[in-house]
Amino acid sequence: MNNRQLFLQHVAQTTDAPLALEIVKAAGMYMWDADGKQYLDLIAGISVCNVGHCHPAVVTAIQEQAQQYMHLLVYGEFVQSPQVSYAKLLTDHLPDHLNCVYFTNSGAEAVEGAMKLAKRYTGRPEIAAFNRSYHGSTQGALSILGDEYFRNAYRPLLPGIQHLEYNNFESLELITVNTAAVIAESVQAEGGVIVPQREWIHALRNKCTATGTLLILDEVQCGLGRNGTLWAFQQHGIEPDILILGKALGGGMPLGAFISSKEIMWSLTHAPILGHITTFGGHPVNCAAGKAAFQALLNENLVKDVNAKGALFLQHLKHPRIKAVRSLGLMMAVQLESFEVNKKTIDYCIAHGVLTDWFLFASDCMRIAPPLLITEEQIIEACKVICEALDQI
Repeated sequence: MNNRQLFLQHVAQTTDAPLALEIVKAAGMYMWDADGKQYLDLIAGISVCNVGHCHPAVVTAIQEQAQQYMHLLVYGEFVQSPQVSYAKLLTDHLPDHLNCVYFTNSGAEAVEGAMKLAKRYTGRPEIAAFNRSYHGSTQGALSILGDEYFRNAYRPLLPGIQHLEYNNFESLELITVNTAAVIAESVQAEGGVIVPQREWIHALRNKCTATGTLLILDEVQCGLGRNGTLWAFQQHGIEPDILILGKALGGGMPLGAFISSKEIMWSLTHAPILGHITTFGGHPVNCAAGKAAFQALLNENLVKDVNAKGALFLQHLKHPRIKAVRSLGLMMAVQLESFEVNKKTIDYCIAHGVLTDWFLFASDCMRIAPPLLITEEQIIEACKVICEALDQI
């Protein structure tokens, strides 16, 4: 049996029609399959590879740390320099009150930790989230996920969950003194790149403050420069009580984090002790990789040109079959006539060496979220292929 057959036979599948591309190499903006075909990556592993595939500094950091030590003991017991130095670097670039980092294995686990932290700190039973939101597939994250199609098969889920409407002022009245936290994406990703209205997200922040509710912002997809600022919430003019990160945080290695104040985070240390624990969260190799990627993002000033590159996409994504393009920086949803048209367009693009995808809650939209180092020439090339696809299908 070849690798593709073994993949279908022995690796658990999540759809009945996986892409099943056999990628053997990736570097910068490109991936290559077993036949040597090159693909221009427009999705960056779903917003993971912000600094590109196999950035040399990230690879070096992984190699050097692996030679020093890998797993030692469960998270939080030993002083491990990769965790310490990365936490310090992150908090140096965050508001003063976001000064304490809890590293996890993934964004979904960071969501779980943030939910527990909010309940523990406030002593309240309820959590509010938003329709068309995505926060992961674990039981707690699934409970707050904003789509019944994906939730329904796994009930019963967590009690005390309310789903509000994003950008809806009336929904904010449902936030009360019983609400431990409201969790919102700073930009709704899987909903098809929905940007919050500035007045609304300020009203959300004010309502949380008035009711003593913690505001959790999920920047798993949109954080680390993707929207044209280091953190998307900077563009909204508000600050969260808890920030959730993942995906690009590890530079291609599995890493997530929830970040809050030392005061809030301290509540996990007692009653009960070990209020949140993990074996591999904050793995030293992953933290070393993440720190190297974050430093590359800063040192190469990759965030500076994100908005200009996004504007170039908008300039060249002109076609009668494109209904709309919703975007913030290099996070875009290209809305087409239907999922069927979108799927045919995606398939054409992949066949012609441009990798793209669709959104969970906006299946008529094509996803564009490339590594931030994409060049003007590559943007024009990608748009040309997309428009050719729309001409052909």
